[in-house]
Amino acid sequence: MVEVIIPSTITVHLGRPKEAAENVTIPFIDYIKNVASSEIYPTWPESALRANIYAQTTFALNRVFTEWYRSQGYPFDITNSTQCDQAFEYGRDIFTPVSRIVDELFNDYIRRIGTFEPLFAQYCNGTTTTCNGLSQWGTVDLANSGQIPFEILQNFYGDDIEIVRDAFVGEAQDSYPGTPIGIGDTGKYPSVIQIELNRISTNYPKIPKIEVDGRYGEQTAEAVRTFQEIFNLNPTGIVDKDTWYRLVRIYISVKRLSELNSEGIKLEDISFQFPQALSVGSEGDNVRVLQLFLSYISAFNDFIPAVNIDGIFGPATEEAVRAFQRYKGLTENGIVDEETWNQIYYEYRNILQSLPNIEGQIVAEPYPGVELRQGMNGESIRLIQEYISYIALFFRSISTVAPTGYFGPGTAASVRRFQSEFGLPVTGVVDEATWNRIALVYSDLQTEQVRLDGQTPANAITQQ
Repeated sequence: MVEVIIPSTITVHLGRPKEAAENVTIPFIDYIKNVASSEIYPTWPESALRANIYAQTTFALNRVFTEWYRSQGYPFDITNSTQCDQAFEYGRDIFTPVSRIVDELFNDYIRRIGTFEPLFAQYCNGTTTTCNGLSQWGTVDLANSGQIPFEILQNFYGDDIEIVRDAFVGEAQDSYPGTPIGIGDTGKYPSVIQIELNRISTNYPKIPKIEVDGRYGEQTAEAVRTFQEIFNLNPTGIVDKDTWYRLVRIYISVKRLSELNSEGIKLEDISFQFPQALSVGSEGDNVRVLQLFLSYISAFNDFIPAVNIDGIFGPATEEAVRAFQRYKGLTENGIVDEETWNQIYYEYRNILQSLPNIEGQIVAEPYPGVELRQGMNGESIRLIQEYISYIALFFRSISTVAPTGYFGPGTAASVRRFQSEFGLPVTGVVDEATWNRIALVYSDLQTEQVRLDGQTPANAITQQ
């Protein structure tokens, strides 16, 4: 997806993700009016109403933009379960003050400065539940103290946010190209598939390594078939929608699995012994470890939803625990007692033991913390020129550039071509999202080259 689009409609599942329930598709603006009328009171100060509607709109937009549910195979964008998403009562009456404000704000959203994706605007009521995000009742106190909506949002989400106003409204597009990819296809989609398969094959050696040439031949089809067999998909050798999203999900998962500290948790810091009973409201390192376990399990088990690793036992973590308990035939109460903890740990351990150790993993330098654009110079620009030039050896549409350290028109053109190839906003500016994607593709290609010829490239970090 190359830009943030306010969807004209949104599909809501009237239940928890795995519950058998009706899906309803309604206009996005009507959905936000319903959520706001279900969660906040029309008598609240207007600044509080506006702050909450910004958060509600942004949360829903994040679910759509990231394809949170659709990438897991669900035929909907969001649920009406407050344990997972937002309150939504199909067919309810809408409050007039809420309707008026939503008409004005429904195509505005919050994002971090320097990024383009909608913020994961977590929130809770602030009384019966608390979370690492906006407190709905807390907005009332701040509004009564004289704060304007943006100041209220900064109070909960930090000073590094901004509001995007009057975003384009249209039909949101899936990242899936729209039609199956198979033998004879060429271009960026086969290239992305080949890169993802090669990275996944590091953890699943049964999948053969393939050349990244942007051409979907029999070699790629065979790798796809093997992937489909491993993950219980129809082994056609064709990347249909189900296979596309499973590739995306497993690719992201194995990247995290290979690092083990991608969420700031070091293996040596993890205690595998049962700490104490954990449930909604628990916080701290023990919850982070639990979420780490569940995150790994969810990558390989469709019954377990993914969770954020934030150290806060909220509704999403409870839902994942309940799903695990159902899967294992344990008492389904959402509470992690000693039996549930041990079963989760054993499942996690079995996953790790099934994966080979990864040595020689090449990791590009991290984002320097500042956007790179035409006219600038420095070491970070020289690095990105080297990364892009190496990637260009595999993607013929991307031009190589001399590693001079000066960001000229040629570098900007190569950056734009990369952004176009990989579905990023085509700006010619290396923001954090562009840097991270360039670094990811570069490191995967370099790691594969090291595997083939045993040589470690310069300007790369090797994880041992």
